[in-house]
Amino acid sequence: MRTDVILIRIIFVAVLVVAGAVLNPFNRLQSLPDLGLIHGTNILSAVVAALIASAIIFFEVRVRKASLKTLIGAAVGSILGILGAFLIGTLISHQDIGAVSGETKAFLTLSLVLFMAYIGLMVGAAKGDFLDLSALGGIFSDKTVKRDMKVLDTSVIIDGRIADVAETGFLGGTIVIPQFILRELQQVADSPDSSKRQRGRRGLDMLNRLRNNNQLDIQIVENDFPNVREVDLKLIEIGKQLDAVIVTNDFNLNKVAQLRGVTVLNINELANALKPVVLPGEAMRVFILKEGKEYNQGVAYLDDGTMVVVDNARKLIGKNADVAVTSVLQTTAGKMIFGRLWEDPPVENPITPNSIHDSRIPNGVKKQTRDLRQTSIAPNRVLDQTE
Repeated sequence: MRTDVILIRIIFVAVLVVAGAVLNPFNRLQSLPDLGLIHGTNILSAVVAALIASAIIFFEVRVRKASLKTLIGAAVGSILGILGAFLIGTLISHQDIGAVSGETKAFLTLSLVLFMAYIGLMVGAAKGDFLDLSALGGIFSDKTVKRDMKVLDTSVIIDGRIADVAETGFLGGTIVIPQFILRELQQVADSPDSSKRQRGRRGLDMLNRLRNNNQLDIQIVENDFPNVREVDLKLIEIGKQLDAVIVTNDFNLNKVAQLRGVTVLNINELANALKPVVLPGEAMRVFILKEGKEYNQGVAYLDDGTMVVVDNARKLIGKNADVAVTSVLQTTAGKMIFGRLWEDPPVENPITPNSIHDSRIPNGVKKQTRDLRQTSIAPNRVLDQTE
């Protein structure tokens, strides 16, 4: 669309320049030199036509950004101004004043028309916001439907989870993929580094999955910003231009885009929000994978990638262990769970209400826990009823 508009503007300027050079409205100027086949007045006419075309295009660009109310107000104001100037000019032209020449009357009439049209245009545009377009029966409705557009970053395409989210139906609207993102993916896919090449090809496969999804509206746009070199800054600019949301995994791009006033959807934040809630005191079974940073610590990971740091679990590296959660730390990079080893208490030992209860506790312990709850809760209910 943008390329078509630029092409139409170029054709418009070329036609106006050729028309100015051929018609030559300045042919009466004999002081300009003759340059062989082209007279100096033809060049002057072409230059003036190019300046007028540039002014018209500048005016057109400004008008496109105005609201419908402003345009209607400006049009009505300028028409009323021209009408008033015509009436006043008619009175001036019919006056038989010998001291005023005809050229002066024509100049005064033209100046009056321009003055009244300008005043009407500016006042009408300023007061156009007070118009009630609903009174016209919705013919000139100014309700602009905001398109739900999402621009995909290279990182989120290579990550691949965006395709899974789209297939579940949670991703709607128009998915915008800029041409410079495709070029970056192609460069990564053609990289001599095998790991980068594999990531680039994975990103191209994810794009094919998105395009094959009939529920999505995929658009590849040619918008580019030659003056901006970094891809992240180009994404921010296209987000501002299209009033779109940027979908990314890049933490730094997330922060910079928010500072520039562009809305960002971070897949990592979505994944963290969908992780199951873990509360202190809960029990879980994890696989101790490696040693932690602190002394005698073990590190495990849940299925969703959440890190679990277990105290005194170094001896259990490579084994499964029951862990009692002691605290949960939420960071910008994700969630960390801290816990300690939990050992099944002997069956003969009494269980306190603070004991850990989980589906992995032996059946005898489960029975004692139920008995303890009944014995501790039932008397309280009886007391409440008696009161």
